[in-house]
Amino acid sequence: MFRARGACAASLIAVAGGASADGSAGAAGSSGAPRFMIAEIRPGMSVAVRSGPGGAVALRLGSRTEFGSRRALAVAVRRGRWIGVRAAELGNGRLGWIDARTRGLAYAWTAVRLEIDLSRRELRLHRGDRVTRLPVSIGRAGPPTPIGRFAVTDKLPGARFSPVYGCCILALSGRQPHVPDGWRGGDRLAIHGSPGDAVGARASAGCLHARRGDLVLLMRTVPLGAPVVIHP
Repeated sequence: MFRARGACAASLIAVAGGASADGSAGAAGSSGAPRFMIAEIRPGMSVAVRSGPGGAVALRLGSRTEFGSRRALAVAVRRGRWIGVRAAELGNGRLGWIDARTRGLAYAWTAVRLEIDLSRRELRLHRGDRVTRLPVSIGRAGPPTPIGRFAVTDKLPGARFSPVYGCCILALSGRQPHVPDGWRGGDRLAIHGSPGDAVGARASAGCLHARRGDLVLLMRTVPLGAPVVIHP
């Protein structure tokens, strides 16, 4: 944990259909591998996020995250003209709903997703049909790594926050509901480095620790808004 291309919406949503096996709105690419929709808030704009399709406004999101990255939202599902998105401000397991016709949105697709298998202490980088397996450390028994569906919200230099985070941080939309007593590092989940580059243990307060070389690969290949699933 740590502290804190425009296209026609109607045509994209029509192609997107419902949700993929990953739980994110997607469609099959030419190879048959799933692709996932990302909704980016245009610079200088903000959008209303509702509690349900057509429901009350729960919050407004601007074009930048709390860490200064451009705001790219993983689209988990669609219902008619409404898209359900994941954002750190919503909390674990909750979707916010945005009218897909909103002028403040641009859309993109990705074939990249992350899967974390806690029992194997393994991160799987899916790029279309290609899968790269990377060892990671996970949360200790006291503050375990939360399971669920999340998204990549930021890609940050570790030195901006602390040397303990290594070279790089991929912040996720998830939060740690069981912050250890005395912990001052915030509650956001992330994938980052660790002292000594050690991996494969139950060693963190909930985040995932990866090796420097693997983090460099993730920073290069994983787009903001890519879907993430963490399972036992």
